[in-house]
Amino acid sequence: MRVLIFGLPGSGKTYLASRLKKYLGDYAEHFNADEVRTNANDWDFSDAGRKRQSERMSKLVTDSVNNGKIAIADFIAPFRLSRQQFGADFKIWVDTISTSRYKNTDDVFEKPTKFDYRVKEKDFNKDAIRIAWELGRRAIWNNKAPTVQMLGRYQPWHEGHQALFDRAMAKHGQVHLMIRDMETDDKNPYTANQVKENLEKELRYNAGKVKIEIVSNIMNITYGRNVGYKIEQEHFDKSIENISSTKIRMAQEAIEGKYGI
Repeated sequence: MRVLIFGLPGSGKTYLASRLKKYLGDYAEHFNADEVRTNANDWDFSDAGRKRQSERMSKLVTDSVNNGKIAIADFIAPFRLSRQQFGADFKIWVDTISTSRYKNTDDVFEKPTKFDYRVKEKDFNKDAIRIAWELGRRAIWNNKAPTVQMLGRYQPWHEGHQALFDRAMAKHGQVHLMIRDMETDDKNPYTANQVKENLEKELRYNAGKVKIEIVSNIMNITYGRNVGYKIEQEHFDKSIENISSTKIRMAQEAIEGKYGI
């Protein structure tokens, strides 16, 4: 997969790219324009120089994709035509500033009309988490691969869930994590969407190896003979099995009440 992160100088492209690389791990490779220019000893910012740089970045990304990577290129890419020719599968416009310290670049930068994701504020970690999950879903997750299912409320996610998740991941390297869509009450104070957002944050380093999905309020799982899968109960020591989401929520509420959070 070819990923292009573009925008004005100083908008935060490289920081966002580094976050994505961290969350996607060995599945991804990051190419930074300044590092590429340094290696090429070419700091020509004429139209011809910018075109040459775009072609260099494209070649690096192509080689990376051919090696099975998610290739992340971060550079200004000021011209619509060059962005089109780059052929990105996923385009991210970092639109956090209106002007940079380089007026000549500001003058030639052509705002995009088409992109897959637009970063408008410098809350890069939040955006990186969302983008990493989307890239992982598109480029890494294999729906036909052996998978472990986890179904629960996760109100909230805690160490017991994490221990169970780690075992599930160890079985096949891929987990389908399902959130029961329930009415909110004292035992279920978070909406399914809030739970999903929290899980994406908690499991951000597993983007691509986990599918997180909101499902109906499943109460029974029924199966016939020779269905080809197993329903298993995992056992842990008491320190893990005794963890209670209710007690965790009560402790959080006590802290919030004490400190007025």
